[in-house]
Amino acid sequence: MPSPSRGAFAWVLDKEWRELMASKAWWIFLALIGPLVGFSFIQAVRTYGEASGVGGTAAGVGEAFSPLVGIWAPTFSACELAAAFLLPFVAIRLVSGDRQSGALKIELQHAMPSFVRVGAKGLVLAAGWIVASAAPACAMVLWKLYGGTLYAPELMSVAVGHFLNAGLTIALGAATAAMTEHPSTAAIATLGVTVGTWILNFVAAVQGGWWERAAAYTPTAMVAQFQHGLVRLDLVLATAALIAAGLALAAVWIRIGVATRRRIAESVVLGGVLTVLIAACTLARGTWDTSENRMNSFSESEEAALRQIRAPLRVEAHLAPEDPRRVDLDRQLAKVRRAVPKFKVDYISATSIGLFEQTSAHYGEIWYEAGGRRTMSRVITAEGVLESIFSVAGVAPPTENEDEQFRGHPLAATPTGAGYIFYGLWPAGVAAAALFTRRKDS
Repeated sequence: MPSPSRGAFAWVLDKEWRELMASKAWWIFLALIGPLVGFSFIQAVRTYGEASGVGGTAAGVGEAFSPLVGIWAPTFSACELAAAFLLPFVAIRLVSGDRQSGALKIELQHAMPSFVRVGAKGLVLAAGWIVASAAPACAMVLWKLYGGTLYAPELMSVAVGHFLNAGLTIALGAATAAMTEHPSTAAIATLGVTVGTWILNFVAAVQGGWWERAAAYTPTAMVAQFQHGLVRLDLVLATAALIAAGLALAAVWIRIGVATRRRIAESVVLGGVLTVLIAACTLARGTWDTSENRMNSFSESEEAALRQIRAPLRVEAHLAPEDPRRVDLDRQLAKVRRAVPKFKVDYISATSIGLFEQTSAHYGEIWYEAGGRRTMSRVITAEGVLESIFSVAGVAPPTENEDEQFRGHPLAATPTGAGYIFYGLWPAGVAAAALFTRRKDS
């Protein structure tokens, strides 16, 4: 029971934190994330170092390398695995533990909104994820000691992306734990949803169209955007809406004394509200390229020239969804979309792979249209796309500025001492902290 001098919410937070510290699932998660991050970091540093000249490879190869792609994307990918396969068990344990022990029946007798209770669990789990983020933070310190560079905006983008992904996992785990009677059922349901998003990404890669637009809001696609330094307002808003909806669904179903029919009706209403919110979020157009090498954007002078285009710009590409050329073209057109507000892309193909369309006279053509003018090209490189757009729009291309070119940060480094830290000190430190905490609470 909360003491009179403390607020009820503070008491709930303290209680949930003690529950987290007493959870074996939490300590196992914390012990495993260190070696996972360490393995990814060590392999990334070795590959980056070899490309930069370690072991007799050609000097200068690493000049085009960015630590964002070469180091931090693979290193933080371990956090994505941990969020998908380890964090759900921690969230399920924290939410379903009260039901299994019978403490939930006692708590529900006190006048506190169920969303506040679930929100407290979500905040504690989010704090736990921040604690676990000390593993990639150690990797940053090691990289700096090796002589590497750290670019704060792109690192913040990666960290925020994985924090949002963890929030999705927490919300999903909380919802399934509240809706099911047993933790094992909740774990299977959570894994089913995760696999379902992977299937959606696979179908999108084959079918394109509506599937491709829907797959852009899956956790995997969202994290990929942040790991490349691209912050999209629509993704941030949609992810926040999904997290809030997941916690709200858990709050609906955690009220075990309410009739099932009423909880189902409230869940349906919540689903309808979420659908409207997601649709509204997709209309947000704000984007920020935080990467040091501007990998998601053209050069500043090229973007300035693109912003001079006032007429609607339309691109019609005769390429199948699985054609590798379409992937490369998509990468360049995404950069155009960030600079030209009135921009539309249409893909035309008779099949999903395009293998037997190669004999068609028009397959592979890319038509650009603006202000009543049309031009055709088959080039998918950044230079070719920009040349066609500037030509059809009647805009003079900017002169090349060598000062805007990214020179890269080659570093012929080896992961000295990383293995001892992530494979030895990290698990030992977690084990010592677990023993200390459990003895203190006993």
